[in-house]
Amino acid sequence: MTEDNNVITLTDEEGQEHDFTVIDVIEVKDSEYAILLPMGDDEDEEAIILKITKDENGEEILVDIEDDEEWEEVADTWASMVEEDE
Repeated sequence: MTEDNNVITLTDEEGQEHDFTVIDVIEVKDSEYAILLPMGDDEDEEAIILKITKDENGEEILVDIEDDEEWEEVADTWASMVEEDE
């Protein structure tokens, strides 16, 4: 994972790199989550949400949210924040 201002590059399981714009970092129940928007020409791309955690070396890493209830809570929290801003 590399970071350049609000752009982050993630490597998938096949070793391919993908660039994302970090559009928000939110906290829900003492955990932080990154809201990422894929970079590119496809305007139909939706934002993704990844949990910010630490690896065994104490470095921050982004992981998928495995629990459906946790994902829904984070997505609802972020949607509420976006509505308030509009």
